[in-house]
Amino acid sequence: MGADRFDVVIVGGGSAGCALANRLSADPGTSVLVLEAGRSDFRVDPFIHMPAALPFPIGNRLYDWRYETDPEPHLGDRRVFHARGKVLGGSSSINGMIFQRGNPMDYERWAADPGMERWDYLHCLPYFKRMETCLAGADEWRGGDGPLVLERGPADNPLFTAFFEAAQQAGYPLTDDVNGYRQEGFAKFDRNVHRGRRLSAARAYLHPVRRRKNLEVRTLAHVTGVRFDGARAVGVDYLRGGRVRRTVDAGEVILCGGAINTPQVLQLSGVGDETLLRQHGIPVVQHLPGVGENAQDHLEVYIQYASKQPVSIAPGLKWRRRPGIGYQWLVHRRGLGATNHFEGGGFCRSNADVDYPNLMFHFLPVAIRYDGSAPTQGHGYQVHIGPMYADTRGWVRIRSRDPKEHPSIRFNYLSTANDRREWVEAVRVARDILNQPAFAPYNDGELSPGRQVVETDEQILDWVRADAETALHPSCTAKMGTDEASVVDPSSMKVHGVEGLRVVDASVFPYVTNGNIYAPVMMVAEKAADLIAGRTPLPPAEVPYYRFRDSTPLYPPGDSRNSPEERS
Repeated sequence: MGADRFDVVIVGGGSAGCALANRLSADPGTSVLVLEAGRSDFRVDPFIHMPAALPFPIGNRLYDWRYETDPEPHLGDRRVFHARGKVLGGSSSINGMIFQRGNPMDYERWAADPGMERWDYLHCLPYFKRMETCLAGADEWRGGDGPLVLERGPADNPLFTAFFEAAQQAGYPLTDDVNGYRQEGFAKFDRNVHRGRRLSAARAYLHPVRRRKNLEVRTLAHVTGVRFDGARAVGVDYLRGGRVRRTVDAGEVILCGGAINTPQVLQLSGVGDETLLRQHGIPVVQHLPGVGENAQDHLEVYIQYASKQPVSIAPGLKWRRRPGIGYQWLVHRRGLGATNHFEGGGFCRSNADVDYPNLMFHFLPVAIRYDGSAPTQGHGYQVHIGPMYADTRGWVRIRSRDPKEHPSIRFNYLSTANDRREWVEAVRVARDILNQPAFAPYNDGELSPGRQVVETDEQILDWVRADAETALHPSCTAKMGTDEASVVDPSSMKVHGVEGLRVVDASVFPYVTNGNIYAPVMMVAEKAADLIAGRTPLPPAEVPYYRFRDSTPLYPPGDSRNSPEERS
């Protein structure tokens, strides 16, 4: 078993790991090694790079960890499948390519926790801007020269037009940019699609710098644990190709495995709740009871309608049409294969008690599930809908000392009265929009769940219990903060109580954000790179952002332009 040494070893070549590898290896004096358990994202692989092919890698062992929750007690003891990318680029190589920053107030909520003051929206915004090139136009809120090129969905199918009109008829506004000044409203969505190809974190951050002499990437390298000398991390052990044991020494180890793998590696390495560790015979390096706890996610359902008119993209999904679609994409990077189809949607509030949007809509001009099943052979359309801020909390906990065994995972979906209330509201808001006059030329009746089956509050909840799927946004299992439940120091990304070990991925979120979590993960990685490298952080932005309570902008604290209410 040979050993080699690097200044920085990054565990996980996913979204955060790719960004960190780029930014930290920019210093030629810092040697960086990336260890990825999955295989390479080969450039000729259409299942990764063709946007419309996204259903194929999900559930496929060649691309996906294929996690599964324990029986969820409030979903009728169903196990919920969780796809996570097991390939270079991580989940950014298999996700839906929807780019949502979250609401500015998400980061105000983060910053309200002890020690989190510099994670407010105005401190995070410069990092959101640094990482992106927004082709819709750079401005005070959007970046213009970052590695992530963002194309806005055309949303030119007439069903999108009907959807946006229906949202307004139901009393909800449009917005120019859900990632700009005002998130609340309905609009075309930004996507990680550029020139007809998926732009994963690997393509955006890692491949352009793979030739750096101080950067090495090893795939098929499954890290089994962090090695410690006392309370200091000194390296990692890993399995090469699932069999050959290797070890590598490190000046620092950065865990970027995501909200499921990171707490698993921490626990296997002796960092976590001492009762759990002793139960499995693992020597305790540091008692941190928050490791694996505080798990949060988004759950969603599909509300599907039949279309009177043949305007959906259903014909393109037929097997006889797929060779032509593939040819169009391979040769011209155009056609149905060149889009993720999630080209528009929106954010709104389900009740008057919430201060900012708690519902997210994805609209799709076809009625189909991720697994390819459809409720009709004809034309249809659907929305994906679910609450964004469930107050449910779950966990990720190892089952044994075997690093190949998936951990115990539970999110406790629908376990609180407030979550159940918001689920009923979410379904009713979605139905209200989809039954507005704008849809009259198309609305041929609800396919799923079906009004004849689901109408009362309890019927809605029974359907959600039986039919809901994860939106694939697991997070918050090694949260930043300074309280007893926190795991990571928000000023350095170091794991509390040990040296030489940091965490940078969705597990460090204290609370899940409103929307898809890829963009917040990349922002965290960009900011963490400065903290780790010892660079001066970017100064906070000085721009307004929308706050609905008084419909006035919120400026930095102390700014004379704040409203009288805010100044007081």
